[in-house]
Amino acid sequence: MATTIKNQSFFSLLFVFFSLSASQYLPYSYSTPPYFSMITAGRWVLLQESIGISAMHIQLLRNNKVIIFDRTDFGPSNISLPDGKCRFNDDAIPLDCTAHSVLYDVASNTFRPLMILTNTWCSSGSVNSDGVLVQTGGDARGERVVRTFTPCDDDSCDWIELDDSNNTLFNRRWYSSNQILPDGRIIIVGGRRVFTYEFYPKVNSFVQDNFTLPFLIKTRDPLEENNLYPFLHLLPDGNLFIFASNQSILFDYSRNRVVKEFPVLPGGSRNFPCTGSSVLLPLRLNNTVSANINITMPEAEVMVCGGSKPGAYIKANFENVYVEASRTCGRLKVTDPNPQWVVEFMPMPRIMSDLLLLPTGDVIIINGAANGSAGWNDAVNPVFNPVLYLTEADPSQRFVVLNPTNIPRMYHSTAALLADGRILVGGSNPHPTYNFTAYPYRTELSLEAFYPPYLDIIHLPLRPSILSVESAYGTVPYNEMFAVTFVVSLYREDLGIGVQLMTASFNTHSYGMNQRMVMLNVVSVWRLSEYAHKVNVVGPTNVKVAPVGYYMLFVVHAGIPSAAVWIKLQD
Repeated sequence: MATTIKNQSFFSLLFVFFSLSASQYLPYSYSTPPYFSMITAGRWVLLQESIGISAMHIQLLRNNKVIIFDRTDFGPSNISLPDGKCRFNDDAIPLDCTAHSVLYDVASNTFRPLMILTNTWCSSGSVNSDGVLVQTGGDARGERVVRTFTPCDDDSCDWIELDDSNNTLFNRRWYSSNQILPDGRIIIVGGRRVFTYEFYPKVNSFVQDNFTLPFLIKTRDPLEENNLYPFLHLLPDGNLFIFASNQSILFDYSRNRVVKEFPVLPGGSRNFPCTGSSVLLPLRLNNTVSANINITMPEAEVMVCGGSKPGAYIKANFENVYVEASRTCGRLKVTDPNPQWVVEFMPMPRIMSDLLLLPTGDVIIINGAANGSAGWNDAVNPVFNPVLYLTEADPSQRFVVLNPTNIPRMYHSTAALLADGRILVGGSNPHPTYNFTAYPYRTELSLEAFYPPYLDIIHLPLRPSILSVESAYGTVPYNEMFAVTFVVSLYREDLGIGVQLMTASFNTHSYGMNQRMVMLNVVSVWRLSEYAHKVNVVGPTNVKVAPVGYYMLFVVHAGIPSAAVWIKLQD
């Protein structure tokens, strides 16, 4: 904050200059960054040349540490376990004294090795209402295992593997997807040659809690599958949106019943190995509030981008022919009475890319390749440029190509939004073992950060900094007012204030599980001093709109987000 105030005059002049020079070209709307933010296109910073493992799975925790892990059957990694520890049940070698998981500290840019016992290859996860990572499945000895990781601020925490009967999965869960539910349970859907779903935690080991889902049988390609890691999105009516291959349903999991079938999304398959990505666009409570703060259910819109044509995996794997990936993105307003896909075209074809929500309400498309499919050495032509997707802009101006990295991020790469607004990017290993000399795509052990355009130095005068979150309940309440106090050097009332709640998603295989953003209703903004302001907002409607748990709270001023503070949403 001191730097911002000290340089206020300089940045104010910059602000005026760019406002006058750019406003005639790039119109501003409340839900997108200010017009001059597109003058720059973001930047990349290498954080670590090597963290010792390839970041196949990644989860930001509520203390701003990131749990990262790959799989245990790659063979020895490049980081040793501490204190002479070794694993004796590895699937690749009899004795493995190296780590396959690390805990990365965002603030200090440091990491330490962790001990995972069973194979986490292509597994899934969710953070529960207490902020504990519940991690499920994998391959071989890990296929029915439930693991937990509880955040700590010292070096005492490590993985815990739950091996009693109440904590063993009913089915093998390999390439399955998870979603946290309004009642706090986690639903786990699908997997390789598994057409069921189950819940965690179980009622008990004797109660049937595993159900067949015919939709997964219907959407399976007998040669390629193309329905693994199905996309799951919890809708504000409490039902589940499930997307697999190119089809989707509205599903009532409490009654094991399909409520609605949606139209087919044209343009190819979208799930593994024709891997696209999906996100539930922001739930906008600020559009659904009447004068007396009675809130109706917000619209829900799903976005699916990228993927490939059926047969791309077969051609790449057996013929060395790499089919061009899909250029299409589809948007579906699932809460409409008669929803239809609206198809748009990305600037380039893309497979294995990640869709991440940004605090502005926009989406970044990052990582991936232009040809082929997911799988061992089954893709070529990495796409180095992220693309910013402006969700509320004119359709002809929604895609903005950003500055490129120089590191290919192919199969088994990951990305995650950090609380400071950066995007953490890691991983990429298109090989069945570690291979550090393979050309052109080696096993990648590095971590990078991408700074989106809203983090450019020119925006410092407009960037808010949160001082406090004030609530009579001690936590952020549902459907009740609370206040956020923030400071900003150059307050622009005409450019708007937003307050957003965002989950930290579990990211693997181009899908951010449990990713969610709720744009809260702003009731009033009060000026407290020259730089300090207080904004009064209303908490989310109910647990269907936003399940109980930990969220990042961002204040967005003039389209520029603050760093987030972590809050507990509690009913």
